[in-house]
Amino acid sequence: MGRSSAHRRALFRNLMTELFRHERITTTHAKALAARSEAEHLVTIAKRGYAKREADEADVHERRLAAALLTDGEVVRKLFDEIAPRLAERPGGYTRVIKLGPRQGDGANMALLEIVE
Repeated sequence: MGRSSAHRRALFRNLMTELFRHERITTTHAKALAARSEAEHLVTIAKRGYAKREADEADVHERRLAAALLTDGEVVRKLFDEIAPRLAERPGGYTRVIKLGPRQGDGANMALLEIVE
């Protein structure tokens, strides 16, 4: 993506935080595809924490793993308390990428990255 590793990591952290905050974001197609796998992994971690909570076990480890990647504690709570229970029965494929066409200013291919219902 033409960025240093620290800049790329910060970009993905911000993309994932906003994805879980708003449950859909518009970004370039390349960024959406790259951030998708990380977002899927975070949902899997949150589902594992949700399963532990259902079994009356502590989900502290999973919450700390998610908090290390997300930039807002409120988004971590939303991921574990709202999104994970909603996707608990789904075996995978938690996100969807929809192509939107070229951006007006520079012609970059845009896409919508969203959490499926």
